[in-house]
Amino acid sequence: MFLVQRPSQQSINRFIDESKDLPLSYGPIGLVRPESAHDDVVDVAVTVGRGRDDFERACAALVAWKHFDIGWVELFPERASIDPGTVVAVLIRHLGFWSLNGCRVVYRVGDDGAPTTFGFAYGTLTNHAESGEELFEVRADPRTDEVTYRIRAWSRPRAALARLGHPVARLLQARFRRDSAEAMKRATRDDQRNLRHRFPSVPLCG
Repeated sequence: MFLVQRPSQQSINRFIDESKDLPLSYGPIGLVRPESAHDDVVDVAVTVGRGRDDFERACAALVAWKHFDIGWVELFPERASIDPGTVVAVLIRHLGFWSLNGCRVVYRVGDDGAPTTFGFAYGTLTNHAESGEELFEVRADPRTDEVTYRIRAWSRPRAALARLGHPVARLLQARFRRDSAEAMKRATRDDQRNLRHRFPSVPLCG
């Protein structure tokens, strides 16, 4: 949905409600999993810390959607669950206009008890300008102690305006990956106790 001005909170809430029964706009689920052989997957990883404490902070930051704290992109509801089935709206400020896009959390990673991996993926709904899937993941390397934040994404333009502005959309996606990485670096430096206080019932890594 493209808009000439920022939508009201009431409009955003209505958009989320109307999105809950919409299907995904792509398939199959899991096409950006590391073991997937799907072509054209963008894979970016950056170091955001070192050691177990930084890994825990990075996990907490993902739970709190801190990787979306980049100013020109907003996520609603602000405290959305990362459990599969959760529907969110992504509000993006473009050059002179706004877009509101529906997504659904489709799976989590690290729920098998792996102590070094944590994250989740969401997929686009049919009211999203793009069609695709994106995975947000943090990992701790047991050999080097490095903590990395990784984005794996695959998408194609779906809306007519997105197809016309495809080169611009690709630039915005690259900008999102850079800004999201910086947001995770900031979040990993935050006091972990504050994040745990906000989300005391959410099990984190390991």
